[in-house]
Amino acid sequence: MIELQGCTAFSGLECRPVGPSDAEMICAHRQDMFLEAGGDPEQLRVMTQHFRPWLKERLGDGRYYGFKLLDGDQPVAAIGLMSIDWPPHPSHPTLDKRGYVLNVYVQPAYRRRGLASALMQAADAEFARRGISFAVLHATETGKPVYEQIGWAGTSEMAKAIT
Repeated sequence: MIELQGCTAFSGLECRPVGPSDAEMICAHRQDMFLEAGGDPEQLRVMTQHFRPWLKERLGDGRYYGFKLLDGDQPVAAIGLMSIDWPPHPSHPTLDKRGYVLNVYVQPAYRRRGLASALMQAADAEFARRGISFAVLHATETGKPVYEQIGWAGTSEMAKAIT
């Protein structure tokens, strides 16, 4: 295995950091992820229209970072990461940042090979490299068992859409 910024080659796939040229791949993965979770296609199209410029800005300045796994030159899995401002908290009492994992996606033909877990390990290493010792994510029902198996636990977070 070859180490590259917290990401290692895995199962014959090459690991690379995501960058500005990956915006369309990330948008497609995100839309597919929400569609598979039962999202409304029209609502997801609108979401992606608004997500694309948001993402491009953050990929450009490094606020959104992460990794992709490549089979040849084809991206087959990816993970997005952010370091977000958060007040000191019982889970990280001396730190004012926490990691945020988003847009974890594996192409259907590549699932059940441990790729999501490998990307999560890369995320852990990258967060540690950046001095972040606590991270959160929002999981789909399909993703929850994967995350639980590698040590993630549910929290008491609640949500509400404000209208």
